[in-house]
Amino acid sequence: MDAMTDNGGALKGILVVALEQAVAAPYASSRLADKGARVIKVERAEGDFARAYDHVVHGESAYFVWLNRGKESLVLDIKDANDQALLHRIVSKADVFIQNLGPGAAERAGFGAESLRVANPHLITCTISGYGDEGPYKDMKAYDLLIQAESGLSSITGSPGEPARVGVSVCDIAAGMYAENAILEALYVRERTGEGRAVSISLFDAMADWMTVPLLHFDYGGKAPAQVGLRHPSIAPYSAFSTIDGSIILIAIQNEREWARFAAQVMGHSEWAQEGPYRNNELRVTNRERLEQEISHLFSGLTKDKLVAQLKASGTAFGFANDVEGLSGHAALRRCEVASASGMIAMPASPARVQGAKSELGAIPALGQHSLEIRREFSE
Repeated sequence: MDAMTDNGGALKGILVVALEQAVAAPYASSRLADKGARVIKVERAEGDFARAYDHVVHGESAYFVWLNRGKESLVLDIKDANDQALLHRIVSKADVFIQNLGPGAAERAGFGAESLRVANPHLITCTISGYGDEGPYKDMKAYDLLIQAESGLSSITGSPGEPARVGVSVCDIAAGMYAENAILEALYVRERTGEGRAVSISLFDAMADWMTVPLLHFDYGGKAPAQVGLRHPSIAPYSAFSTIDGSIILIAIQNEREWARFAAQVMGHSEWAQEGPYRNNELRVTNRERLEQEISHLFSGLTKDKLVAQLKASGTAFGFANDVEGLSGHAALRRCEVASASGMIAMPASPARVQGAKSELGAIPALGQHSLEIRREFSE
């Protein structure tokens, strides 16, 4: 399937130019491509450096194939006068321009949001950076792990005393999601006003928003959530336990009705819901260790099947601690297939299920695959 396949999406007819690399901006532009937009990905001669992160998918990078489906690859040098002129011609006809180059790089090359929008007020620009375009951090380079650490995310992740990285590029992904959302909002506003707008997203702002609850605990409660491993820092019981046959099962009690049923039907202590040290969530968190010992003692004497039956009967939310192999074979995992030069690639399907709509995802482009066609299309 060619990258320019008409998938009948809501953004059919929208032209997106993406001067992008790595994760955050490619996430946003790939999701616009999934919705039918035409996305021209501008790459340097050596390509988006994410192409070389690894070679695990038929010789291609896992990150790259995930985040670049449905795009056209145009190789050019934004420092070359002729290529600059070509890119300006393309952007002059575009609806959206996205960039996540290093601090100031787009402006130095003549592709800053302000100048582009002066030339084309219809244009929606989206700049993705580490820390935004003002303040003492504005010129700092930023990557996902650095933002996880700077935002405090790593301080509440992992086991006690062991700060940890979240196992996926959560700051990049969050920024990409916010960027896509802001672009869609800007397109909607433009339909009503005829005017584009300049959008800026930073990885730090994106993660700071996700860190709101821990921040409020610190600012108003005087104490940030602790590192608690496979536990919830402010809800109990909400953690993992082992069965007699070696399974690891997590339970999650979200309200007092669920607690009353669990206490009575699983633990055999209906009085725990009305009296004693477990009668409300705050007390259960305070007495977490004692409560978890009680639960662990019961669960460790039951088989997985026996315990699951009891949890289902009581309406208790539960899940299993899978590894990635478990995800690969999970009964709930939906997959889609995407074409690439190296073969078909199966990856998770879009989380959004739209009744009556069926989209076809475009192919992953080879480096410079569409350069000749695009240069001809936008020649003087």
